Amino acid sequence: MRPYKHEPFLDFSKESNQQEMKAALQQVEEEFGNDYELIINGERIKTESKIVSYNPANKNEVIGTVSKANQELAGEAINAAETAFKTWKKWNPEARADILFRAAAIIRRRKAEFSALLIKESGKPWNEADADTAEAIDFLEYYAREMIRLKDGTPVSSRDGEYNKYIYTPMGVTVVISPWNFPFAIMAGTTVAPIVTGNTVVLKPASTTPVVAYKFVEVLEEAGLPKGVVNFCPGSGAEVGDFLVDHPKTSLITFTGSREVGTRIFERASKVNPGQIWLKRTIIEMGGKDTVVVDKNADLEVAAESIFRSAFGFSGQKCSAGSRAVIHQDVYDEVLNRVIEIAKDKIVGDPTDYNTYMGPVIDQASFDKIMSYIQVGKEEGRLVLGGNGDDSKGFFIEPTIIADVDPKARIMQEEIFGPVVAFAKAKDFEEAIEIANNTEYGLTGALISNDREHIEYAKENFYVGNLYFNRTCTGAIVGYQPFGGFNMSGTDSKAGGPDYLIQHMLPKTISETL
Repeated sequence: MRPYKHEPFLDFSKESNQQEMKAALQQVEEEFGNDYELIINGERIKTESKIVSYNPANKNEVIGTVSKANQELAGEAINAAETAFKTWKKWNPEARADILFRAAAIIRRRKAEFSALLIKESGKPWNEADADTAEAIDFLEYYAREMIRLKDGTPVSSRDGEYNKYIYTPMGVTVVISPWNFPFAIMAGTTVAPIVTGNTVVLKPASTTPVVAYKFVEVLEEAGLPKGVVNFCPGSGAEVGDFLVDHPKTSLITFTGSREVGTRIFERASKVNPGQIWLKRTIIEMGGKDTVVVDKNADLEVAAESIFRSAFGFSGQKCSAGSRAVIHQDVYDEVLNRVIEIAKDKIVGDPTDYNTYMGPVIDQASFDKIMSYIQVGKEEGRLVLGGNGDDSKGFFIEPTIIADVDPKARIMQEEIFGPVVAFAKAKDFEEAIEIANNTEYGLTGALISNDREHIEYAKENFYVGNLYFNRTCTGAIVGYQPFGGFNMSGTDSKAGGPDYLIQHMLPKTISETL
């Protein structure tokens, strides 16, 4: 088995890659309006109630309609997963890993198709869509290797006349509630981590991006996954989500999304319901209010580029997005003006166009929320760029910069999840780090500095789960930068890292007297 190496990103400056993507976009468009069913115990189930997936760049385009589960069908999915668990948990871990390897190979062959679907269903520009697909492949490749590493457990000591083993055993039914902002990568990663460790899954994908999740479950089936191991069960969060979280047969809940929903799941999962004989485990990632700090001796071009890409990549719809720039007062104006210059040159528009840097936000609710925060920002600071939105065809918002903001202002504290960045001034380096730490989140952060002493200080005092130096605070790669944060950013489960799979299993000690 070759060593793990992350999936390379495509170079779209090459004409051949551009032509392949254009052909894939046409292929995806030919499937618009298709109906997708639930998948429970390997059976397709059609319901009258539907989830409609729209193109956020053109809300008149229907990507597809997806059958919507109710509580009765969600219960059937739980039961199917419980039944499948009895045999799936006994599979050789290497055989489970082989399914992930095969699925990765299938996706790699269909890479342009999946990226094209992401462009259409989630509004990702080409490079962002390609990165999402590559990350999905990475999760499959990395977690398969991790399971092979963990299959025999961890060495412990034995004594004369005694032999001890420390192994990992599967937990049971896992409820996966995946987000819309990385509708392929995070959905795939949070699905295959439980199955490769011997658990079974009920997958409830985000209602705005369910088609790519259906296509992924098809890939798992093609790769040889037995029926009932993954059950595709989209539905309402209030009706189906709460039901799955509360169910006494649920052992583990893995969730990526908002703080509001994550804390609700955490609270509900703590309750022991009738018939439940274990304490449920949760793996929860809830977002961030992430800061790029610029020191006075920094490379200011690196600083400006890092702020821009951190804030506006995928329209700021990343939990790792750098929505706060805290800059030393000596270089504040220069950095601010350079970020404005960079942003003015970037194209906002339909992401099917290769030249588009920033596409739409995901839906009307997000558009309205972001525009309301921009109004708050105008009151709390100085609008120096953008501030306008257009939802007549799709959900487009200009890159928006609010300058001269108080560190405790709302737009410096609350997660906006859109293309809005607030600039605040710090009188010295220590104050900049204090400001960076002054939110309830602790996911990612970046320091742009050439001062070695300040870099070492930040390692100890910049309180985030993923800390970067002289680069963006976005773009963690599976196996290279395990991802997860502190405080209200979640349980710091470190997706794509060496500790992640262990959280899906129960450690078991076996002692034998010889």
